[in-house]
Amino acid sequence: MAQLAARANVAPDSGFPVTLHPHFNPKIKDHIPPEPPHKERTPAPDRGLFANPDKKSLLSIPGIKVVPLTESIGTVLENVQLSALTPQQLDELALLVNERGVVFFRSQDLTTEGQVKLFEHYGELDRHPSQKDTRHHVIRGSTIDHREILAYTPWPSGDFHADTSFEINPPSYSMLRMEEHPPVGGDTAWVSSYGLYDTLSDAMKNFLSGLHAVHTSRLQYDTILDLWQVPPNRAPIDTHHPAVRTHPVTGLRALNVNPGFVTGFAELKKYEGDKILDFLNYHIHSADDHYVRFKWEVGSVALWDNRAVVHRVIPGSYETPRRGIRTTVFGEKPYFDPKSEGRLERQKRLKAEKENEDKAKGVNGTNGNGVSH
Repeated sequence: MAQLAARANVAPDSGFPVTLHPHFNPKIKDHIPPEPPHKERTPAPDRGLFANPDKKSLLSIPGIKVVPLTESIGTVLENVQLSALTPQQLDELALLVNERGVVFFRSQDLTTEGQVKLFEHYGELDRHPSQKDTRHHVIRGSTIDHREILAYTPWPSGDFHADTSFEINPPSYSMLRMEEHPPVGGDTAWVSSYGLYDTLSDAMKNFLSGLHAVHTSRLQYDTILDLWQVPPNRAPIDTHHPAVRTHPVTGLRALNVNPGFVTGFAELKKYEGDKILDFLNYHIHSADDHYVRFKWEVGSVALWDNRAVVHRVIPGSYETPRRGIRTTVFGEKPYFDPKSEGRLERQKRLKAEKENEDKAKGVNGTNGNGVSH
């Protein structure tokens, strides 16, 4: 972290320095991004909407094994090569990702070109502000102490986030394919945003469902220039998105707040919003019942839905390279449908409907003496 300009502008006898905004850094102050901000898009209908609900084509692949990793989130598909999937199977895979949040694969034969071509099936390719190739983004490991970094930049770079959630059209699907990886360390964790909504009290659900979270790239923008030493493509942006969003395929409610990019709520005063964020950050970090952690290998692939999960790389002290290729596609502008329901609410409703249906069949299927007609 020696390149951080913040360190060069702190008195040596200051004890525990804190620098909130290193705008004295000329690289931050003088940088002129070469590209305009993204404009609002209306993406094509989500591919999950075209899937067979039973996923018959995907699940009929010879030798396929479906391994759920937790009750709430994460599934491994074994004996499947992504490069061999048909368009119908890719649609059904999208639906599985919509439902399970993230799906994992091992020992894949995809190349970067193959990954880009496959991912274009899911929509228009998005581009991270620091991404140089227009089609994919190189993701490396993290061996720095994210707790120490917060003394020099206000962006929590190692915390949970949904990819570029500050955009007007944040990504729907993301895929990461690992090309280099240490034998130990560099895992990635995901938390279900469906589960995060489900485990709130009814009062908190109602409260948050009326709010808009302020997603910003301003803090990341400074850090990209100061720490990463990379000039961002686009100027920073603030966007207000519903704090609870409705998924366009599953129709489920998901918490749409993450520590990486959300700094407050449009309808709340700062101190009010700070306290709510403190709680929600705790809520995310304590959600072990809606959490999955993946140990990468070379050739591993993860495909996740940013509308249904948040994720973070686990920092480590490994010295061997970690290098992955990520592709993302534009999603819809987040929205909230008051008629939508939570995943747990739906499960309870369907169970009650099934019980009522069974009771009705039991009554209609017998005569008054309890003897079937």
